[in-house]
Amino acid sequence: MILVNENKKQFHLQNDQVSYIIHILKNDHVGHLYFGKRISHSEDFSYLYNEGERAATSYVYEGDLNFSLDLVQQEYPVYGTTDYRYPALHIEQENGSRVSNFTYQSHQIYQGKPELTGLPQTYTEDESEAETLEILLYDSLLQAELVLCYTIFKDYGVITRSSRIINKGPQFFQLDRALSASIDFFDSNYDMVQLSGSWSRERHVKERALESGVQSIGSTRGTSSSQQNPFYALKRKHTTEDQGEVYGFSLVYSGNFLAQVEVDHYDMARASIGIQPFDFSWKLEQGESFQTPEAVLVYSDEGLNGMSQTYHQLYRNRLVRGEWRDQTRPVLINNWEATYFDFDEEKILQIASEAKDLGVELFVLDDGWFGNRNDDTTSLGDWFIDESKLPNGIKDLSEKVTALGLDFGLWFEPEMVSKVSELYKAHPDWLISVPGRGMSHGRNQYVLDFSRQEVVDYIYNQMAAILREAQITYVKWDMNRYMTEIGSGVLSSERQKEVPHRYILGVYDLYERLTSEFPHILFESCASGGARFDPGMLYYAPQTWTSDDTDAIERLKIQYGTSMVYPLSSMGAHVSEVPNHQVRRVTSLKTRAEVAFFGMFGYELDPTKMSEAEKEEVRAQVEFYKHYRSLIQTGNFYRLLTPFEGDQNQTAWMVVAEDQSTALIGYYQILARANDGFKRLQLKGLEPDAKYNIQESHSYEDYRVEPGAMERFGDEIMYAGLNLGPGYSGTQAGGIEETGDFTSKLWVLKKV
Repeated sequence: MILVNENKKQFHLQNDQVSYIIHILKNDHVGHLYFGKRISHSEDFSYLYNEGERAATSYVYEGDLNFSLDLVQQEYPVYGTTDYRYPALHIEQENGSRVSNFTYQSHQIYQGKPELTGLPQTYTEDESEAETLEILLYDSLLQAELVLCYTIFKDYGVITRSSRIINKGPQFFQLDRALSASIDFFDSNYDMVQLSGSWSRERHVKERALESGVQSIGSTRGTSSSQQNPFYALKRKHTTEDQGEVYGFSLVYSGNFLAQVEVDHYDMARASIGIQPFDFSWKLEQGESFQTPEAVLVYSDEGLNGMSQTYHQLYRNRLVRGEWRDQTRPVLINNWEATYFDFDEEKILQIASEAKDLGVELFVLDDGWFGNRNDDTTSLGDWFIDESKLPNGIKDLSEKVTALGLDFGLWFEPEMVSKVSELYKAHPDWLISVPGRGMSHGRNQYVLDFSRQEVVDYIYNQMAAILREAQITYVKWDMNRYMTEIGSGVLSSERQKEVPHRYILGVYDLYERLTSEFPHILFESCASGGARFDPGMLYYAPQTWTSDDTDAIERLKIQYGTSMVYPLSSMGAHVSEVPNHQVRRVTSLKTRAEVAFFGMFGYELDPTKMSEAEKEEVRAQVEFYKHYRSLIQTGNFYRLLTPFEGDQNQTAWMVVAEDQSTALIGYYQILARANDGFKRLQLKGLEPDAKYNIQESHSYEDYRVEPGAMERFGDEIMYAGLNLGPGYSGTQAGGIEETGDFTSKLWVLKKV
């Protein structure tokens, strides 16, 4: 998969889908030649390289008016010698110099993929799945090595990139900027697609044309954040969901990040992604090294959906790890919106018993079981039982829930502390804070300094003791607070800017230790909903609570946007009460379920308050989901109608089995329209020549296709479309329950 033109110092990474070509420049830096659809190998790709005299620039060599780093495409640009664009690497030396000059020394190619110590990453299970190129560069004045790592997978249109910097000299230096990947595209005729939002409206799809200058997204909040996701795509102007070229950039990291595109004065676009340079610096003493997180670059010539499916397959199969990667996920019920902090053992067992009767498989006890936690002002950090609520403890409660026939799960927020807590009394210095400055709070809580090993060890011991004792098969790991007043009481002054990254490394360390000791436990990441929905978390927790907003209509945009990068198997999606607790909207139980079906399904309500008719409907929903959850978890997902463009009144999507034998389609109408027109929905991903039974699901009891169901060929319903029915005309008597505001339709297709 990796071919080398030794005499030209050119490297060609290729598989059946993609080519990535780099070379060594005249000054022994690494240059970029091509990234895109697979092309045939040539003994010389020099024709792709451009240089030449231009006015008003600087040149590397005296007397040479052709070679300037201001003009050429580079792979990992550094600061100081004729390139005026933002670099990937910026180093400050003891003498104050910021100029560096890393030149090619050697390279090695090997099968498989290296591990990045202490960091999440994609992986291989067999060395034949991928090949890796490592290029060693050296700065003789700094006495520092820079290793650029490239991996190409055999079966995915993917290139992964990272870099490692090693100080080999006697003097320290500071890394002020160390990105994971940078590419100089030959032009800038792209639109930038990003996922932006805020709490309860995460990962909305935003799109803008590249313009001269810098366009960027990022986070300085200590997490990847609700506001921006560590991903962006560059797509050609006429690229759609299904056609055209698109490049994806995704960072396997959970902390502060920068994702940036700079368009220069010759309309070349420099795309880069990595750790946020703002308020970051890392001191490297002699012999020390720094490893950047992994960037996953995807190319697709089959539109945005083609890019998304590559990310879905790679992240589902070669990022998520452990027993739960391929295991069917349970249907759960969580007591948070049912009780909030107001519960006792009797109430919990009532909910669990009722849920078991409805077909639910897992009960999750949320916030409020520990310390003296009756509201959000106390007890975080005190991971011992509140005996006033649970006099017999978690072990006994877990056994009672298990005896009902349910698995038992538990909520933690291990990274936080309340000032009203035993932990704070004992260790007030364990908070992230700055001497002499006030400490702002969020949700009445503060951030523990996970850059300190003793803090991570303490929390690990508390959590592990509970997990060892009780019958727990699921952990909801919450995180409800961004960082402010960032500082650590144990780091020296020149290392204070290392705190956010060291914190994330501490989080990863805790996750690694817990998931290794308790491989049977399904961890679900939660960060005030979706504030840390990123590939880094998926390496440890196979699914993420997609958003605290459980309103079905808001979830259309949230889940649609999330699917741009992340598979359905990673999205926690629950049915909650109405009026909805976030927006007070009332939607039908049917619509709530038919949105939540396209994720890892559960309920967030009190079933003891439901009517018998509602309970019967929930039983049918659970049975239906169980029948199709393998399809939902492993199938190919297609976005059909977007809630972000046009009139934004319709959303549709579908998931198709890998063998194209079965498909599940969801269609959603936001607001009813008077005397509306007739509509058809064009499907995707089916076998064109195969005939499919089409069954509109009204009662969820028709997962076994009934005799006489409509049959159509795959090409008919993909190209001519699926008739959505007449809708409500304003006069007809029938069909009213399927029309109106906030309604949905669900179809099951089975190949004959």
